[in-house]
Amino acid sequence: MSEARELSHPSQPLPVLLKRRKVIYLVLNGAKVLVIDDSATICLIMARALQKAGYQVITASNGSDGLTKALKERPHCVVLDVVLPGISGYGLCRQLRALDPKHNLSIIMVSTKNTRLDRSWGLRQGADRYLPKPFSEQMLVQTVEEVIRENTFR
Repeated sequence: MSEARELSHPSQPLPVLLKRRKVIYLVLNGAKVLVIDDSATICLIMARALQKAGYQVITASNGSDGLTKALKERPHCVVLDVVLPGISGYGLCRQLRALDPKHNLSIIMVSTKNTRLDRSWGLRQGADRYLPKPFSEQMLVQTVEEVIRENTFR
């Protein structure tokens, strides 16, 4: 009932209301998240936490497979480890940004590298967030939700 009132007498412009509905739709209907990490255990832990929160999850164990899956699957968000075999997470982040100049894709870098310089460099490569390991499942899910919400409201 309150939703009907909100639409009939919106306190915000209709495009804002529609974008909010899009965020709710994505979260409730499983926004797609690509997890790229060379540790099978870490990948599994992150995938399970995100699936439990209602996300569709795709995984990759290296940068090359991650790039291929990002192009094929078109995820809403990529959770990307910095240290990967072959191309680094930093390099992959730059490639993804070059392919997505409008920033339609949200990128979260995760790493045990946790100096201020590491975080700054990750963000300068195009990441939306830099999440130091170890982190809780709750922190991961919250960060994914935040970047998807922010991307939708751009």
